Amino acid sequence: MILRRLDFRVIGTIIAICASGLAKPAIAEESAVNSQNKVLKGHSYHGEAFNEGPRQSAYLMKGMGRVRFSITTSVQEAQLFFTQGVAQLHGFWFFEAERSFRQAAMLDPDCAMAYWGMAVANRNNAERAQGFIEEAKKRRDKAGKREQLWIDSEINYWADTKKAKKDRRRKMVRDLEAIIYEYPNDIEAKAFLAVWIWQSAREGLPINSHGAVTSLIEDVLDVEPMHPCHHFRIHLWDNEKPARALASAARCGQGSSGIAHMWHMPGHIYSKLKRYHDSAWQQEASARVDHAHMMRDRVLPDQIHNFAHNNEWLTRNLNHLGRANDAVALARNMIELPRHPKYNSLAKPDAPTEYGKRGSARYGRTRLLETLLRYEMWDEIISASQTVYLEKTTILEEQAKRLAAVGMAHYALGQGEKGIKILARLDELKQRLEDMKLEAGAKAGADALNGEKNDKEAKKARTDAMKPFDGRIKTIDQFRAELLACQAAADEDGDELKKQIDKAGKMSRERKSQLHLQVGNNKEAVKLASQSARAEGQVQPLANYADILWRSGREKEAIEQFKKLREISAHLDIERAVFQRLAPIAVKLGLPEDWRVEFKPANDVGERPSLDTLGPFRWSPTHAPQWELTDGQGKKHTLTDYAGRPVIVIFYLGKGCPHCIEQLGTFAPETDRFRQAGIDLVAISTDDVNGLRETVQQNKTSSPFPFPLVSDASLNVFKQYRAYDDFEQQPLHGTFLIDRQGLVRWQDISYEPFTKVEFLLEESKRLLAQDPPQVTQR
Repeated sequence: MILRRLDFRVIGTIIAICASGLAKPAIAEESAVNSQNKVLKGHSYHGEAFNEGPRQSAYLMKGMGRVRFSITTSVQEAQLFFTQGVAQLHGFWFFEAERSFRQAAMLDPDCAMAYWGMAVANRNNAERAQGFIEEAKKRRDKAGKREQLWIDSEINYWADTKKAKKDRRRKMVRDLEAIIYEYPNDIEAKAFLAVWIWQSAREGLPINSHGAVTSLIEDVLDVEPMHPCHHFRIHLWDNEKPARALASAARCGQGSSGIAHMWHMPGHIYSKLKRYHDSAWQQEASARVDHAHMMRDRVLPDQIHNFAHNNEWLTRNLNHLGRANDAVALARNMIELPRHPKYNSLAKPDAPTEYGKRGSARYGRTRLLETLLRYEMWDEIISASQTVYLEKTTILEEQAKRLAAVGMAHYALGQGEKGIKILARLDELKQRLEDMKLEAGAKAGADALNGEKNDKEAKKARTDAMKPFDGRIKTIDQFRAELLACQAAADEDGDELKKQIDKAGKMSRERKSQLHLQVGNNKEAVKLASQSARAEGQVQPLANYADILWRSGREKEAIEQFKKLREISAHLDIERAVFQRLAPIAVKLGLPEDWRVEFKPANDVGERPSLDTLGPFRWSPTHAPQWELTDGQGKKHTLTDYAGRPVIVIFYLGKGCPHCIEQLGTFAPETDRFRQAGIDLVAISTDDVNGLRETVQQNKTSSPFPFPLVSDASLNVFKQYRAYDDFEQQPLHGTFLIDRQGLVRWQDISYEPFTKVEFLLEESKRLLAQDPPQVTQR
């Protein structure tokens, strides 16, 4: 059956797939791996391309968007999942799009377009995309003519990856134009062409006419007014003339309400237009939709594309609005979230002096410091430095940033002696970096000589190895200059202040202006404050400027700037110091103590739903499914046995999985360290009870593992924890941290076992030291 039009907002059913009887996905038997017995447990039966993608079945989601893309299939559900996948592609939700296309392929093994969709969802991963389009090619003859053109366009794109990308992208433009020429009513071809042209501009193909691309988008919207291509018009005009995308900004999220990124993107337009309240609303909507998805489908926050970026941008916009308290709360929440080496870590697990994966941890810490400094929350900086929120770090530049903020807080509170001690600690950090620089140079030179390089080559190797440290040392010098400037201000030494402020490249103009005012250099203070106040729509720089003017005796100008501030004051936290200092101006004007104005919402933002209907304001961990399983001696074990005590639960794939035995052997010698931290361990196996006994025999120490091994031969518990590939009907490796309340605080589900034991131990202690985030509504 061919479906011509789908609206996923009215589809709420979840399709039960496993009853289809397909033990493995419908992929050609002549796969690179011909025998299941040769495939490592947990790996896909059909090649490495399928390892990294979604392994759990898809379901039909609400709010994916209205698209029209009929394909050749006799299975109605396959069409539904295919169309859902296309809508998710339009929303840049590529991981879920691949899942939807896999579901379509499982339902209809001959559906060539399902594999086309998988390829498109993986264009940023050439190896996987090529593997998928080869599968589509094998089924091409079973597709209709129009579908063959779509498949051919993707085949052509991957035919010769040695060609310049811009040439390959130009060929795709021509292929999509050919589809439109043959099928002028194919609005999806026009939508895909529009976004392809925009994306190609970053690959050397300039957009010759934004108007022409807009015309393509409008052709789609004439047929389907709430089509997800509103997303593409936002991208098209974002860095050009953002006001031209306002109509799409008012419809993008509303048209695809179940995709977080579609709520996020209008925030780009509103931010560019300095409409920070509207931007913050969009970003909060995006976060709520992400939170709902994560909690519903048991996904870690930073596994979601764009999640951390959306939240850090929301924090910036809250800052612009003066909502310092909300900005701090959000930044703290980002720091609290689970960390993982692949998705979210402050430092690299294997190189702890270097920054790790950019995610919620790094963004949250950056925005927390930024907010606390901007709004002069000095006591909060000092208290946070004694908690997980601004804890010590092994990254020397990050530690210098932390120390500089704490030192600045001490100086601001009149605690100069403590500031001097912080300066000494910064000197120690600088010395450590200089020592590391010399060590790196010496090692590189010695390695070069040992590798039979000549003296000139060895000298170059030394220079190259030491060069990266120069920027790192400069960063610490900049933070030192900040505190030396604060010391100079405390000493009322204007000359030394100017000398150090010129070196303090990371200090804000607002803070510099306050220090200049402190030593009586009013002219420079006004100049710096005036420069920062040019940031349109941002309340803190404007408040600082009015304050500097007032205290410099320029009352008329101060009142003028204060009036500008009042126009955008509806959301600011008036109790913050930078706003409290404006009280004399308010008194002069005869205004009440709370001089903020009432907020007037815009009338061009579309029909916005209540934020609470989109999802919770914060992510919160979900309850772990209960289980009762038997060990090799016939003893029953349950999750309830660990009530009130955290436990690491390892799902392993039985005695026949060498990587699993290696994983258990890696955790075994660290068991006492986990127990000292108050954490138990238990391992759940795919083996029956007899198989558990054989697993014990494989321990390289020839002694029993120091934690229980229990049997889940039915795989029911594996499935409950999603450590299971629904498409290939095989178990997956899984590692979970369950806290005292029975909440899943951390997890890893993969085709490979998790073996970074030290990371997991430290992360478990960090997570368990804080209360679990609670679901809150606003």
